[in-house]
Parts: sequence; C-alpha cells; structure tokens
Amino acid sequence: MSFTETLLLAIAILLLIPSLVIFMQVLFACLPGKHDNVTPVEDMSIAVLIPAHNESSGIVATLNSILPQMKSNDRLLVVADNCSDDTAEIAVANGAEVIKRHDLENRGKGFALDFGIHYLAKNPPDIVIIVDADCLVEANALKRIAAYALHYGRPVQALYMMYAKAPDLKSRIAEFAWCVKNLVRPLGYAKLGLPCQLMGTGMAFEWETILNADLANGNIVEDMKLGVDLSRSGKSPMFYPDALVISHFPEASDIQSGQRTRWEHGHLMMILFEAPKLLIQGVTKFDKNLLAMAFDLSVPPLALLVALLFGYSTALGMVVMLFDIAQLAFQITLSALFILTVSTAVAWWGWGRRIITFSTLLLVPVYVISKIPYYIKFLFKRQKAWNKTERDKV
Repeated sequence: MSFTETLLLAIAILLLIPSLVIFMQVLFACLPGKHDNVTPVEDMSIAVLIPAHNESSGIVATLNSILPQMKSNDRLLVVADNCSDDTAEIAVANGAEVIKRHDLENRGKGFALDFGIHYLAKNPPDIVIIVDADCLVEANALKRIAAYALHYGRPVQALYMMYAKAPDLKSRIAEFAWCVKNLVRPLGYAKLGLPCQLMGTGMAFEWETILNADLANGNIVEDMKLGVDLSRSGKSPMFYPDALVISHFPEASDIQSGQRTRWEHGHLMMILFEAPKLLIQGVTKFDKNLLAMAFDLSVPPLALLVALLFGYSTALGMVVMLFDIAQLAFQITLSALFILTVSTAVAWWGWGRRIITFSTLLLVPVYVISKIPYYIKFLFKRQKAWNKTERDKV
C-alpha cells in the first residue's frame, strides 16, 4: 500500500470513529434502564450559583423557578458580572443574594464562577449547583442532582434542553441536533456506566471538588473544559436525565450565529488539543472513564461530521474512478456515512419526532450547507476569546 493510500485510509478511519461512537450511544440509549433513586440528606446544604451578565430581562423567571426549591439553609447567589444594566438590583428584589464583579480584562463565565466560589468559601455549602441566568429549573431538580452528587462524590449533570421558539428549518433541526447531543448520547453512555460532558448549566458539585477546580479562565467552552479537567482528577461527571433544565435558542439570527460560533469553534479546539491527550492518558492509566470522555469529545458537531463524510466520500469516489486506488478507504467512509445515517434515523424515531417531521429530517443536507461558513471561519478567523451571547430584547 502506497503512502497516499495509507494516508487516505487513516483519514477514513478517523471519520469512522465518531460515527461508531454515536451509533453505540444511540443504541444503548434505546435500551431500558433507570437511575438509582438517591434519598436526599435532610441537612444537606445547597448553594445555587448563577453567573449573570446583563440578564435583567430574563433573570426573574430563572429565580422564580429556583426559589421554591430552596430550604432555609440553602443559598441563592447571583454574580452580577461586569453588568451595565440593573441585573443586580432586580436579583436582590426577587430574593437572591448578589455580589458584583468588575474586571473588564478577565472576562468570561469562568472568572465569574471563580469569584462566586471564593465568596461562598466564607461559609461553604455541601453542594454547589451552577445554573445559567437564562434557564428554568424543573421542580425538585435541584435536590435530585444534589443528592446524587453527594451520594456518589462526583459532579452530576442534569438534562439540559434548548428549544427553538421560531418554526424555521434551521431552528428545528438545531433543536433536534441539540437533543441528540445533550440527551440521547449522554443517556447511552449513562446506561453503560460511563461519564458525560458538562453542559454549562444544571451542574452539581461537592464543595471540595468545585473549590479545587480551575475555573478562572477565559476558555470559550469553559463547561466542556471543566468536565475534562475533573475527569483527569478522577471526578468524571455523571448524567442524571430525570432532572430537567431548559432554555431557548435566541430568535435573532445574528445572536444565534454568534452563540453557535462560540460553541462550535470551542468544541473543535477541544477536539484538536484535548481529545488526543485524554486518549493517551486513558490508555496509559487503563481508565475507562478517560477513554470514554476522549471518544465522546472526539465527535464533532453533527453537521460538520455529515459534511466531512459526504465530502470525503465524494472525493474518494473520484480518486477510485480516476486512479483505481483507495478502494478500502472509500468503503470505510461509505460505511461510516451509513452508520451515521442509521444512528440519526433511530435517534429521530426515538426522540426527534416531536421536534421535526420526517420530511424536515430529509432536509438536513440544506442545514449542513448553511453551517459550512462556521467551519470555514474556524480555519481562517477562529474565535479564541470568550464573549457573552446577548439575549433577545423583550
């Protein structure tokens, strides 16, 4: 086999791996299973930490979903981070404890969380739960994930769902892709006893775990980075799908575009710089959780994976016809594309039919094409600094 054929085969195998990971996760998500019911400790103290930057338009709803779940010894702390509006005043008026942070050089959610943790250290709780300021927390969700985190001594991620307000094609397919990423895939891993990625909100931590975590950084996907760091320290996150936290995609296209750019560019950087190291560490330490995290992290955004498989299979098809080489690479790529198609169909049948119709599902290639500029931008104008996504104005 020539060097060219070996290289083409290696690329095909690299594309096959994330397709197999998704297939395994979707397959096991379909199997029956239920999490242990952990009884909350009565005197367990919880601190809910909410980082907030100019969230005056939506934070009241968030606080109202949390306050009824709080006990007398619990705390609800809002970090008003570099705010230029009345977020702090509104949060105080609606029952929250508020601290203000002003630091225009060190900007980002991670710095706000670190500021809040150091404040809580004066009177530390048993469990810290992080909730974003634009989210609604389902009744009883807080005590469920807090009890789970205390019982197992590991971070716990609640089910975090984002819903589309707009009925357009891109928004509906984005909601389905989110469902696959945040529900179906971690559910499959959970049924295998494997960890999940942290999702940024609805996250519960034992006090010592979050106190010692590296939070004060400007990583544009700070939640994903935190999950990787904790996994390396032996505290890989657990998924708890019976506690729900929800929010909505922004309706304004420019806001939604900025949000997705940050998410996807950050994810791709994590794939490039963290997944290989995690894989090596998992192999050398014989650690199944590190290996599982490495393979899960290696799965790119669904639209990008579809685009890569379509593009590469087309290119290999031409190579085969013109030069009569790389047949094995072509067959593997077609197999990966088939596996991903089957996985998507199963996920749609099990969880996506309420989100999009079958006819809409067939239009996924249109959605994939619309995402290509995000990935081109990653190559030539990558987003490296954290920036907060502004909310829709109400």
